[in-house]
Amino acid sequence: MIDSLAHTLRARPDRPALLGTTRTGAVRVRATCADLADLGDRYAAALHARGIGRGGTVGVAVRPGPRALAVLLAVHRLGARAAVLDPGAGPDVLRARLALAEPGLVLADATAQAVAGWARPLARRAHLALPDLAGLGPVVTVGPRLPGCAPALDDGARAAVPPRPVDEDADAVVVFTSGTTSRPRAVVHTRSSLAAGMATVTELVRPRAGRPVLGGTFFVLVPSLASGAPVALPARSPRVLARQLRELSPQATYLTPPQLRSALARGARFTGRVWTGSAPASASLLTRVKQAGAQEAWGVYALTELFPAAAVEQAEKAAHTGGGDLAGAALPGVEAKVDGTGELLVSGPAARDRYLGEEPDRWVATGDRARLEEGRIVLEGRVKDMVLRRAENIYPGLYEPSLQVPGVELAVLVGVPAGDGDERLVAVVQPERGVGRRELRAALAGPLERMGSARPDAVLLAEVPLSGRSRKPDRAAAARLAARRLAEGGRR
Repeated sequence: MIDSLAHTLRARPDRPALLGTTRTGAVRVRATCADLADLGDRYAAALHARGIGRGGTVGVAVRPGPRALAVLLAVHRLGARAAVLDPGAGPDVLRARLALAEPGLVLADATAQAVAGWARPLARRAHLALPDLAGLGPVVTVGPRLPGCAPALDDGARAAVPPRPVDEDADAVVVFTSGTTSRPRAVVHTRSSLAAGMATVTELVRPRAGRPVLGGTFFVLVPSLASGAPVALPARSPRVLARQLRELSPQATYLTPPQLRSALARGARFTGRVWTGSAPASASLLTRVKQAGAQEAWGVYALTELFPAAAVEQAEKAAHTGGGDLAGAALPGVEAKVDGTGELLVSGPAARDRYLGEEPDRWVATGDRARLEEGRIVLEGRVKDMVLRRAENIYPGLYEPSLQVPGVELAVLVGVPAGDGDERLVAVVQPERGVGRRELRAALAGPLERMGSARPDAVLLAEVPLSGRSRKPDRAAAARLAARRLAEGGRR
């Protein structure tokens, strides 16, 4: 797929590749196909001149955009692997991750590496804390330099000729996930597993040449551009994002659930098919997206270890009346099974090869409890999120979908210590903007009654804390919020 993208970029050099949007919503071309191809060649030549080649590792801390994509194209061309770094993870975590990946070179844009002189305030404002990387491989700057930044990547290599592309399977990317400072964990995808995942996305989304696609992930960028469709990166501001959707009228849109909710709150209208993932997407959210103009609204079940694994359209999800959260049928090539503890295991050509420093393993343990119904995956909550109340195991994911009634933005069930080794089950419910508390309690009465023995001890109406880049509900923070509110005597 990445090789196909490189060919497409050269075959249609004048065609727009990456689109930008001004604050007023006006569309502009950020990079043409020729721009991306030339930048990728230049980076490949510069990396080759610095000794990066087949089997090498390059740390990448570059914000999404033309440069980040060109870096990945260059690393792929050389047969090296990219270790994706998140400067916002904090210096101790980042240092541990770098020590595990052992990159021969770290590529960072100016914002990510702003660690000295007047650039420190910039780093603080951007919530970045890149540590001193001395001893962990040389650092070079991608893009414009700020005072105190490392030398530019292509210093002295502008006239170099990039080598011929490497055409063999090998490690392609390292993505850090869970783990601790002492034991970081990273997913390793090979060139073949990445290609399989992007082929699945292409078959699922079916991007058509010429019409724009809105989305910012690598799995959106590569298949869309390889199909000849220009891609617009989503605006950070919900107000600008709503304007962006109006001006672009994209054939396909991929946004996280928090991005969708924010855009809907700004009156966004959708076109074509809309996809969402990275965090739970309720049937009610998908319904609102279709009511806002989308022809189809899809929830995608995906993991860093296997993207994508399953998908479900709004109509099918809304028709699901059983317990749990319908994730949809496993996509072509994906195998799914449930082990003896109820945990969902998945496998397939797009599955990660291994965790860095560990042996390859065909099956991916998802950490999700699930059941299989006629080939469809129904999620029942995270294994580790189990709440123990009066000697009964309660899995929040089995019941949370029933709380997603009209007027509910988000709802999570969390356990709060009861002081005797037991837990109280608390529902933290975030109302949609403009929905009254009395109205919401009335709407929740029926679903709460049907929860039977899993009915929560308390229902708190509050904003559900979010965390991480994908803005998933932060259950630990929600539990702390619930404990504090209960201690204050606030039941509802």
